[in-house]
Amino acid sequence: MVRFWMILAALVVAVSTVAGPAHAKVAMRTFPVLAGAGAHDVYPAADGTVWFTAQSAGKLGRLDPGTGKSDLIALGPGAAPHGVIVGPDGAAWVTEGGQNAIARVDAATREVKLFPLPEERRDANLNTASFDRQGVLWFTGQNGVYGRLDPKTGAIAVFDALRGTEPYGIATTPDARCSSPRLPGAISARSIAKPAP
Repeated sequence: MVRFWMILAALVVAVSTVAGPAHAKVAMRTFPVLAGAGAHDVYPAADGTVWFTAQSAGKLGRLDPGTGKSDLIALGPGAAPHGVIVGPDGAAWVTEGGQNAIARVDAATREVKLFPLPEERRDANLNTASFDRQGVLWFTGQNGVYGRLDPKTGAIAVFDALRGTEPYGIATTPDARCSSPRLPGAISARSIAKPAP
């Protein structure tokens, strides 16, 4: 819960100061979330709302900072969402560990579409995701996997991590490489994908 507030506060500060000079006045607001939600990760949407994973509730949350209200969207039976990002299509994309799937939640209709990992990867312990420049979603699973999902075709591929059960976060670098730090310590990042020539 503390992590949620820290990230949300950082987002509010970042958004508040982007348009102005470094000495701009900063206003910080906090927002309560629904009891029992167990907020974990957050991600701002282009419309000003904020998506958050309600890990304890097994749902995806959406906060409207304009009204201070939030609501929860069911992801399915046994859901335990970890990370959330907004994709190039404007939808929320969730690493959904409880169902061992990547979930896409349409921002307008709130329709949930699951992309399950292959059965032989049933205990991936999904963590975070990042889109590359081609619109492919890359993700990590702390139980020793990296993976990618092509949203256009639904094709999903999962690979063994080079050093076992350590991949956690993932990010796309300015040169379009997907890199992931390793646990514990996350001191170095390993490039796991290069852009196509």
